[in-house]
Amino acid sequence: MNALKKYLGIVWIGLAGLSGYYGLTALGLPKLVSGKTEDLVFGIIIVIVLMPLIVGGLLTFGIYALRGEYSDEE
Repeated sequence: MNALKKYLGIVWIGLAGLSGYYGLTALGLPKLVSGKTEDLVFGIIIVIVLMPLIVGGLLTFGIYALRGEYSDEE
């Protein structure tokens, strides 16, 4: 079970990278440069508020899983 947790740590780190890339290229930057006020507000919320929370959370969870912080052994 501990090996599975370590493999899933790699998955979480990969998801952090993919969500960061997708969040910036598909959601964040196109909204920031569109010129509409409602798109600008949405883009700022995505890039400044949500992206660091999502990517940081997935990355932290993945790093802890790789280190074995969630292992059953003490």
